[in-house]
Formats: sequence, C-alpha cells, structure tokens
Amino acid sequence: MNDVVRTERRGAVLEVTLDRPKANAIDAPTSRIMGDVFASFRDDPDLRVAILTAAGDRFFCPGWDLKAAAAGEGPDADYGVGGFGGLQELPGLNKPVIAAVNGLAYGGGFEVMISADIVVAADHATFALPEINSGTLADAATIKLPRRIPYHVAMEMLFTGRSFDAAEARQWGIVNHVVPAADLMTTARALADKLADGPPLVYAAIKEVVRETSHLPVQDAFDLVTKSKLKTVETLYNSEDQKEGARAFAEKRAPVWKGV
Repeated sequence: MNDVVRTERRGAVLEVTLDRPKANAIDAPTSRIMGDVFASFRDDPDLRVAILTAAGDRFFCPGWDLKAAAAGEGPDADYGVGGFGGLQELPGLNKPVIAAVNGLAYGGGFEVMISADIVVAADHATFALPEINSGTLADAATIKLPRRIPYHVAMEMLFTGRSFDAAEARQWGIVNHVVPAADLMTTARALADKLADGPPLVYAAIKEVVRETSHLPVQDAFDLVTKSKLKTVETLYNSEDQKEGARAFAEKRAPVWKGV
C-alpha cells in the first residue's frame, strides 16, 4: 500500500508487512493505514486469511512511536478505524488473522499481536508490557490478557513489565507455535493456506460467537447462538456451504467451499 505498510496478495491470503525503520514503531498515521488495510481485507470477498508480520529480524513492533509522542501525539490521537495498529477495535472482522512475530513485540506491539487469532513466533522473539515503567497503562493488554492466561501470570506481567522469551510465551498459550526464524514465514504461509481452503462462513461464525459471548453466562451464550440472534450463524445455517458440507461427507469427498 505504501512504504511503511506493504501488502501482497497470494491467492486468498493477504500478507501485511509493517516496515518503519528502525524498530517498526507505530504512530497515528501508520495506525490509520493499518486500519484501512485490514478494513479492506475484511470487506474483500476474495480474501480469506491475513498474515501480519514486520520487516527485518529484530523487531516485530515495540508499540507506540515515542518520538511521535514527544512531538505531541497523545494517546487520544486518531488511530483509525481499527484502533491502535488497525486490528484491536476493527468491527466485524470475521476472517482469520495470523501474526508472524519476527522479533521483539513490546507494549502496543504485543497488544496488536494478541489481537490476531493465531500467533507464530520466531524462536528469538521476546515479549513485554513495559508501560508500567513509564507510568502509563497497557490498556488493551490489561483488558485481554487476564482473560486468556492465568490471572496471576497476567498480573505479574502487567505489574512488572518484565520481558520473557518465546518459549515462555508458548508455555502460557500467548503464541501457538515457536519456530526457527528461517521457518517463520514458511510456517505462517502454510497455516494461512490451510485456513484459506477451509469454510469461510464457519470461520466468520466462530469469530462472531467468540466475540459476542465471551462476557455472557453459558446459558445466555447458548441462547444467543441457537435462537439465530447472530448474523453470521444465521447466514451459515442457511447457506449452500452448509449443504455442501453434508453432501461432501455423504459422498466421501473433499468439500468445495464457496462462501455462500
């Protein structure tokens, strides 16, 4: 799309590469570009999966560009349609997103990473939420992390700002796969290709169900799903893909998903 956020289409997969030397920090203009990229991905029926990565082999993203902050950019700046980094608050993003973490992921970079659905990390990647050391709040991580990993582990990370390596991130389920750096994009692309061959309407339903029920009691969540109160679920159950899945099973063949 431009020099700081590069995109490449590979069939139904969109690769998005953050490229802001020296460290891939994100300022408000870059965040707005990322939001536009992911909104276009969301709305393009020919795209099914996205990979977010960054240029180089040292930095995925250290978060907010502190040089921009020193120049007057505040935390209430316009970060675009998707919030900081384009992913965190983008409404209706019902397609899988894979983060391929090629290096350091700190602060807002860590928060953008955990906004993806699946995370593949290079074995030299490191992670931290150092906002505590500058007297500010890692807001997205404070909301999300204690819901995803053990409470006491999340609180220690938030309270201390300590760094940890890819093996520990894998231990706590923050990342799915840890691979040698040379295999990072190969692994992410293979996973993206597998997902691109899958049923897009089911992916959309999974993402909406997770998003809309995570705060609900179990019975309320079931009511929301089974009583056709979610658009993606209703679309799925009335789709040709739903019929195709049953036909393919009965005929002992691979299904052909069309997204309709």
